[in-house]
Amino acid sequence: MTVPRFAMLDGQLTPYGETRVGLLTHALNYGTGAFAGIRAYWNAEAEQLFLFRPFDHVRRLRESARLLRMEVGDSDDNLVGRLVELLLAEGLRQDTYVRGLAFYRDEVVGVRLHGLTPSLAFVAIPFGRYIENIGGAHLGTSGWRRVRDDVIPPRGKIVGAYVNSALAKSDAELAGFDEALLLDEDGRVSEGTGENVFMLRRGTLVTPPVSSSILEGITRSSVLRLAQDELGLPVCERPIDRTELYLADEVFMTGTAAQITAVTRIDHRAIANGELGPQTARLQALFDRVVRGGEPRYREWCHPVYAHATAEIAAGLVTG
Repeated sequence: MTVPRFAMLDGQLTPYGETRVGLLTHALNYGTGAFAGIRAYWNAEAEQLFLFRPFDHVRRLRESARLLRMEVGDSDDNLVGRLVELLLAEGLRQDTYVRGLAFYRDEVVGVRLHGLTPSLAFVAIPFGRYIENIGGAHLGTSGWRRVRDDVIPPRGKIVGAYVNSALAKSDAELAGFDEALLLDEDGRVSEGTGENVFMLRRGTLVTPPVSSSILEGITRSSVLRLAQDELGLPVCERPIDRTELYLADEVFMTGTAAQITAVTRIDHRAIANGELGPQTARLQALFDRVVRGGEPRYREWCHPVYAHATAEIAAGLVTG
């Protein structure tokens, strides 16, 4: 992986090599941090890098931090401005992933959330696919259950909670699967280790509700809107039994890293004919146009980084 040149640390652009975290840092020892993953997409025709829904991402980072009694003091406008400043400094002209991290930086021993000092950092790296088999992933149902809201709130991207995902992910990959499928405490479908889950069954696009111990995904909400408004699909948020996925017409996962990843097998069972489904393929193509500024109706989701293309974007000349 490429090491960033810079970090945006507590509002200051800092050479990445000069950022240091001590071994006693509270977040490192106790998982007391929250993170964000934000995509930026390169549009070669417009020579523009678009941050995808950055205000929604920094808002969710702020909310995740609040679950840890941590206040991120800056405004959303200022935080997005700092993201742009970081990306301009990196000068990236390719698809990019921005990692945000709000964490307790105190070097102390003692489990708690009060009386600690937060820090906020962002870094940016070139980033392509998270799951290589984006056209037909194979999921394995995990023996690990998804953490529930009265254990560690799954609606926030809490650093320590992702040990749950790591346990499931390694078990799945070492067993030959592309990704793990986690169930909630009731044995119903929750999510992947970093993705929301969708199924198309009998003409309706269905995804688990937030009460099924899922992350309130930003890509998830984007797909729900695109499926309904652009593809004309009825959408429904309801609990899903594991075996319903086996009988679905199509299954896919969504996430900032995973984007829209088709699922063609689960637990060694083919989904429908075991190939990329037509509605999933349509959503993948539509989503790729949207995130690169190629769909005028969704231009507000795309925040330009480089100033030179602003006039072209305002004039509607970016076509993706």
